[in-house]
Amino acid sequence: MSDDDDQTPDDDGKGEGENLPGWGSSDKRRRRQGGPVKKGGDARAAKQMFERVKTARGRKTSSTRWLQRQLNDPYVKKAQMEGYRSRAAYKLLQLDERFKLLKPGMRVVDLGSAPGGWVQVALKAGASEVVGIDLLEIEAIAGATLLQKDFTEDDAPALVKAEMGGSADAVISDLAPWTTGHKSTDHLRIVALAEMAAHFAVETLKPGGFFIAKVFQGGSDDGLLNLLKTNFEKVRHFKPDASRSESAETFVVAMGFKG
Repeated sequence: MSDDDDQTPDDDGKGEGENLPGWGSSDKRRRRQGGPVKKGGDARAAKQMFERVKTARGRKTSSTRWLQRQLNDPYVKKAQMEGYRSRAAYKLLQLDERFKLLKPGMRVVDLGSAPGGWVQVALKAGASEVVGIDLLEIEAIAGATLLQKDFTEDDAPALVKAEMGGSADAVISDLAPWTTGHKSTDHLRIVALAEMAAHFAVETLKPGGFFIAKVFQGGSDDGLLNLLKTNFEKVRHFKPDASRSESAETFVVAMGFKG
């Protein structure tokens, strides 16, 4: 599981596609007609552009809120238009824009890769090989090796290394636990996953390689930071614009693996 921002709520999901414009609905979009939008927009224009989700029998309120947020998320719409599998692709694109990380010919490991947005970005950047792993099934992507397995299982790191068949130039991790809503517990879980990914990166990367991992606000704890600072030339935290403002996620970026 890679992108907790994109997860549907923890429910049975019944009725998720009903009565939704653009989601197989036969309902027509109804918008009020208005005059020209003034510079900077106005409240009326914003209201016209906002799409509301109708309630449906069997759908929980949390599902309705999630679907309404998805319909009105510019990165969701952009991903649909540009062929990316999730809005998470733009997080990696913005990380790359900020730190100039991806280069043609790189060999990349993607931990927590479902549904495949980061894999797509790496391939479009010219990666020669991408190996992805996730506990969820990932639809095939040409040019990538995709494994369905929980990376926390004892044999998972060795399996990824075997598929890679050598050292990697990049280990990128969007691993995320199922959140509990309890801030301290969720922080400990995400840090544990980031530390696991970091240890894997240290064992797998070529000298000069880089590592990215999702953490929650508050950043990395001392153990993770010490590990990264010992093994990499530079360590930075960065929250891409594509991360929702209300989300607690941010990313730690470690560059210049010392080998």
